Amino acid sequence: MKLRSATKLGINITLVMLLVGFGFGINASYQHYQGTGLSRLPQRPLPASKQPATSIGISKPLAYVSLTSPETRESSATREHESRSNPSSHRVIDDLKLYPSVQKGMRTPFDLWNYYGRGKTSFSSPVLPMRFEQWLDFHKKQKPHLMGDVRSYMQSRFDFSGEAISGQMMSGGRKPIMEGPVARLPDDISSFEALAVLSPEEIRRRDLFPYKPLAHPIQTNAHMLFPESWLIVHPEHRRIDVDFDIPDEYLPEFPPPLFLTTHKELGDVTGGREVTLDNFFEIFDGLITPEQMEGLKELLRPSPTTWFNHTSHRLTESPSQGVSCLDCHVNGHTNGAIELAPDARPNMARLRVDTPTMRGNYNLMQLSSKRSVRSMDHFSEIEEYFDGDPGMQQAIGPRAVKREVTNRMGDFNAIIDYPPAPKLNALGRLIKSRATESELRGEALFFGKAHCAQCHSGPAFVDDYMHDLKVERFYVGRPEGPIKTFPLRGIKDSPPYLHDGRCPTLHDTVEFFNLVLELNLTKQEKEDLVAYMLAL
Repeated sequence: MKLRSATKLGINITLVMLLVGFGFGINASYQHYQGTGLSRLPQRPLPASKQPATSIGISKPLAYVSLTSPETRESSATREHESRSNPSSHRVIDDLKLYPSVQKGMRTPFDLWNYYGRGKTSFSSPVLPMRFEQWLDFHKKQKPHLMGDVRSYMQSRFDFSGEAISGQMMSGGRKPIMEGPVARLPDDISSFEALAVLSPEEIRRRDLFPYKPLAHPIQTNAHMLFPESWLIVHPEHRRIDVDFDIPDEYLPEFPPPLFLTTHKELGDVTGGREVTLDNFFEIFDGLITPEQMEGLKELLRPSPTTWFNHTSHRLTESPSQGVSCLDCHVNGHTNGAIELAPDARPNMARLRVDTPTMRGNYNLMQLSSKRSVRSMDHFSEIEEYFDGDPGMQQAIGPRAVKREVTNRMGDFNAIIDYPPAPKLNALGRLIKSRATESELRGEALFFGKAHCAQCHSGPAFVDDYMHDLKVERFYVGRPEGPIKTFPLRGIKDSPPYLHDGRCPTLHDTVEFFNLVLELNLTKQEKEDLVAYMLAL
């Protein structure tokens, strides 16, 4: 009896010591981690001579093997030899690195386009890897160093001088539009025109492309990241782990004006105010229908999300009610907040996406950047709130919005209009008596040499298709695949540009497409295109 009790006591002490050691191990890994691990990947079938036979004599077609095993090294060497001897056999992943093995909160590379792999699982956990007090302390220590590196990285890529285009303001009339391009060129390239004469292969080989993708500053946590202009008014959304990485001068005005298709005579119906749960009824009573009013209320109602909520699984120091649709799509437009596109896993494979405007959604047949979302009520249910993970909903709480309510959210979405464009006629072409010579030249280029209208046509200047620009021709990176074309109507109000904001100004956007589409535009032609887009 005594022996049995002593044995149990010894086992219990051993378990306690193991748990304590495990806890110290987790804490140590977060204090001193280095992302040197390799992601779990399915290994390609080994040569027949190396394949283990099954009991019925059939080789296993796919097995997880050590990425440093002799078989793997031999297979890699064979692939490298094949690629060199037969260029057509070259695969994109031969040039890529495997995602580092990191946990929640750990820093990630800023050049995630240079990596590939698969995650341990498609599913998230509502459990932090440590107690919240430790989590908070960890990020307080990591954030200053992380943000120092983020600022250095962004400074190495962009010259955020804050120089504005003379005489040009956003539609609210309160914020100037930034001059560009601000992307930095390599030291040995004198101008964008000099870069454009090189072939895609040469640009890729010499690593000269200035418009590589942007990743989330900390992609293990990812989720919504709000700009400073929003946080000043809504400090409950200030994160403990990271701050926004693009200066406020290069983001949309806050709060933006709100235009309604049903009341064009009123202009900005908000009077320069941010629409909130406190004032929406006062602003819209007597202007919109009861269903639209109900939809607007739901667009303004906060809901718990993956990292903004009342639980300890959060990225704010204090609990919060969460976020609402119009926290990012403020006044039916955008404040420039970023997220990760919800369409892929692992998290490090997800693309950084800017918040798109809701203006003019009534005229679009396709919503979302990577997936074909075909209705505004579906758009209202979109999965970014929980990263599409039912397990997170169970732990944090679902939005619990019925289809009839999301339909009403879509009802309000459907009356948000573009800003006025007084230089455009009823067919969307410039009125010559109102346009400058530069704008008219830009319009001719838009529908001609620059090929813009091939994807940007119709009243919203969009074709409602997805296009694969195959930008990886210009740099070593993971292909991003087809991405939705976004409207150009009112485009001056929506910096930065492309889905991830890698083009901070309209000038950068023109330079990007001049390179990618190999247009050979002159410096004056590029200026004329910008002048035209400012009139849309």
